[in-house]
Amino acid sequence: MMHRTLRVLAITVLAVAPGAGGYTRQPPHGDATPDTTPATIDELLLFFPSKFPSGDWNPAQLRYRDVFFAAEDGTQLHGWYCPVDHPRAVVLVAHGNAGHIASRAAWLRYLQTQANVSAFLFDYRGYGRSEGTPSVAGAIQDATAAREKLCELAGIKNSEMLLMGESLGGAIMVHLAARTPPRGLILQSTFSSLRDVADVHYPKLSWLVPPSKLDSAAKIVRYRGPLLQSHGNRDQTIPPASGLKLFRAANEPKQFVVVPGADHNNWLTSGYLKQLDRFIDRVAGTEE
Repeated sequence: MMHRTLRVLAITVLAVAPGAGGYTRQPPHGDATPDTTPATIDELLLFFPSKFPSGDWNPAQLRYRDVFFAAEDGTQLHGWYCPVDHPRAVVLVAHGNAGHIASRAAWLRYLQTQANVSAFLFDYRGYGRSEGTPSVAGAIQDATAAREKLCELAGIKNSEMLLMGESLGGAIMVHLAARTPPRGLILQSTFSSLRDVADVHYPKLSWLVPPSKLDSAAKIVRYRGPLLQSHGNRDQTIPPASGLKLFRAANEPKQFVVVPGADHNNWLTSGYLKQLDRFIDRVAGTEE
């Protein structure tokens, strides 16, 4: 859902102070004290959260537990833990830059009932029932806390789980994998760097995005473990070339799955799901 970021880039530039360095967030709902945390242009454009109670928070045919936990800085976060009996794998899932966990209920249902994995999907700060204001540093901190919480919930170590991320979530999962390698890394419609995407869509304005911001291609070289990466060959939001750049930077063993005819948000095809199933079998040691 990165297209919303790029579509409003030019408009938002006109709304900030000269120099485009950042501005002070205004207090919500007329509160007297503003949030003085500096917000850079790229972060203002990157996050499009939906908040509770918008959406279906009681999805049918999904076994889940509401889990509340805290990031290192004390921000209160929320996620859904969707366990199965005798799972073949345990997966931490990071979603894209729009919506919240309730908008991914169908995907969680598939992972639970068809893929037979225990999954934990969390909301970044400012999304769903999680408190706070979204930021890149905050999202990485949130994912780190979610990973530790999943270790507690499933009774496993960091190295025993799979990390799965979609679009922005893929960049966040690459960051975690570079720090402490998981059993396997799954990236879906993920970019090489935020700057690379801006270079394609708004080359005259991309200088506003720091080159190091969410530079997944630079981070992924630190991860040494199994990688499954997929990308739609008609993705108009994150160009396939950006996904391939990220893939080329990764170490072996790795696999790139082209999803024929898929744009940014319709990559869940039967062909991809078969490859995902085989990957989970391989890294979980259940392949026959």
